[in-house]
Amino acid sequence: MKKTFNIIFALIFLMTWGCDKEKFADLNSNPSDLSAPELRYSVTKAVEQMYGNDYTNWFYSNFQYIYPWAQVTTVQGGNGPGLVEMGDFGTQNPYKELFPQTQDIRYSVEAMSEENKALHQAMVAITYPIQIQPSMTITDLTGSMVYSEAGLAPYTNPPLITPKFDAQEELFNTWLNELDLALEILTTAENQVVLGDQDVIYGGDYSKWAKYCNLLKLKIAVRLQGVNPTKANQIAEEVATSPAGYMDDLTDDFVYNRGVKYHGTGNGFWIGYASKNLVDFMVENQDPRVRFIFEKNGFNAEVVQAFIDAEKALPPYVEEYVEYDADGNFAGWKGAGEPWVRYHGVPLAPDATLDAANNIYFDQGNLYKISLDDKEKTYSATSLFSEKLVRTTYDYTYPTKPGGRVIQLKDNDPPLHVILGSAAETNLYLAEFKLLGANLPKSAQDYFNRGVELSILRADALAENNQMPYYNTDPVYLDPTKAEEASTKLKNGEVEHLLEQPAYDLGENGLEKVYIQQYINFANTPGDMWTLVRRSGIPKKGSDLLPWDELLSSGSELTVPRRFTINTLTEDDKNFENKKQAMEEQGFTTGTINPEVLNSERLWFDKSNPTYGAGPQ
Repeated sequence: MKKTFNIIFALIFLMTWGCDKEKFADLNSNPSDLSAPELRYSVTKAVEQMYGNDYTNWFYSNFQYIYPWAQVTTVQGGNGPGLVEMGDFGTQNPYKELFPQTQDIRYSVEAMSEENKALHQAMVAITYPIQIQPSMTITDLTGSMVYSEAGLAPYTNPPLITPKFDAQEELFNTWLNELDLALEILTTAENQVVLGDQDVIYGGDYSKWAKYCNLLKLKIAVRLQGVNPTKANQIAEEVATSPAGYMDDLTDDFVYNRGVKYHGTGNGFWIGYASKNLVDFMVENQDPRVRFIFEKNGFNAEVVQAFIDAEKALPPYVEEYVEYDADGNFAGWKGAGEPWVRYHGVPLAPDATLDAANNIYFDQGNLYKISLDDKEKTYSATSLFSEKLVRTTYDYTYPTKPGGRVIQLKDNDPPLHVILGSAAETNLYLAEFKLLGANLPKSAQDYFNRGVELSILRADALAENNQMPYYNTDPVYLDPTKAEEASTKLKNGEVEHLLEQPAYDLGENGLEKVYIQQYINFANTPGDMWTLVRRSGIPKKGSDLLPWDELLSSGSELTVPRRFTINTLTEDDKNFENKKQAMEEQGFTTGTINPEVLNSERLWFDKSNPTYGAGPQ
């Protein structure tokens, strides 16, 4: 009996082992046997990893450091002396899932038969821009990084688990070579495997990916401008005359959309006030993008009348636009009217925050609280950065008088759209390079006008998709005509009117004007924004257009960092030696949050750039 049991047990074991062996074999198939659909899924997964870590990146890195340092917003509640000190921050991590996907695609294709390999070259080509875009975001913050040896452990024997760090100059050269290779493939390869819907960006249109490669080349070129202007101009000339073309239409934009159920983070943020100088510049020129970057304040006609009824003083910067009738009631808006009168920023200096004269900006909780019929409300007189650019689950309550209607924008959350590169950016770069002496086919003004137009169209499209408050109407206004007037959507003739303004004519101070438009265009891509501010010196101190607001604290200007802090290295880290060498080669002190150190120890691309506020060199 015992012998019979042993035989039966052995048979069961052999059957189970056989099944497990088959499963193991399935999971470890020869890469040459992998089907095209499986690799297409790898492309989808890689693209998904190009943008992520939404909460910590926005909550810390962008709203606490990059936007305040670039003078787009303050920190929450207004700037203080600690503005330039770093705490927690978010960062991209391409090593966990992005690089494994792109390397899987490359090594799988390399192992295919020559016939199949030839059909998958375009798929391999787009892995380069997929990797380069988020990697550029990382190097812009901390310099040297693991790239050329990233994700190679599964394909090396022994596994490469201590990859070297590539210096920033090396990274730029590597990326230019990879992008040129990708462009060559994408413009010549025929009969390629179709990605279709698995390409969530361009729907399988490889020609669009080629144009995106050219934008990435321009991104590298502008970073080279301060260290090798001849090479930078040469790259711009290559892009402008590339057989692949360059991004020049809204349909070329790299619009990241992870899926219909992706709304960005579900968490709220500490968002600061808008910069007064920036808002004033945009409102003065009636730039529609002010409505897509910032939220309206709380002072609509109904709220203004409520303040009058409560005999409470209006914010002076609101009251200057109010028309009163003979009885002292609200009769309408002066000047440009709605929606322009609803956008106001604040001064940025810590000393200004503490100045009692500026309580009109920084003591709103007390000054702008009113009570009517035993109902109390507090109103915001200034503008915040639009949270709908970051997460579409953000619910918004429209301001009404105390005890008035409750009108909300909620429970209709569209998928979040995020821009990771645009035709506007491309044209504004080309305008810059034309002014810097590059031999390009069009005039700087032509590139500039096209860039501004595309920037506005894209900002409007994002506002519509992300369902920003007020986009189609202002529901507080019962009169349909006024509700339409107060809406923030782009209206006929606005682009043409904007381009007629002197601040948009490149005849004088052209380079500063181009940089200002890049600055506005980058208002929802903070990495590019901070890089621009560091390399261009704008906003410029004393500018007649968009001046730098000196960050005075106790009478002295604060020193703003030019790179992120790097955590203290520890010897228990398997890659300690490579990290240590990389930091020493860059001359970086690790473990410090001293703004003086983070300002003086510059990244390679930033070493020759102007100081903050110095303006273009």
